Amino acid sequence: MTNAQRLTLVRAVHTAIYVVMASAALAVLAAGITGARGPWLWVALALTALESAVFAANGFKCPLTALAVKYGASMDGAWDTFFPERCTRHTFRVFGPVIVVGVALLVGRWVAGA
Repeated sequence: MTNAQRLTLVRAVHTAIYVVMASAALAVLAAGITGARGPWLWVALALTALESAVFAANGFKCPLTALAVKYGASMDGAWDTFFPERCTRHTFRVFGPVIVVGVALLVGRWVAGA
């Protein structure tokens, strides 16, 4: 497998993970706002906890970005996902607070017994 093929594979996997994790973060926020519950909420919470642990263990950098760079990703071309870089540039600044607010709302509901 060539580095270009490896990069395409890394970008595809990274894009899929990005979509799943963004959905999980939004699901946590939605549950915090609406009080909705179900098994999907526990899955979303587990995924966001796992994602947070992976980022913390890697110095708050995505390990797949480093892998993409290893296989030839650059800011002037194919970056680390299939999304435009301008869409993913602020991932931490957007989804960090989304998760924190969602979890805080959920904890508030659980403490209040709602």
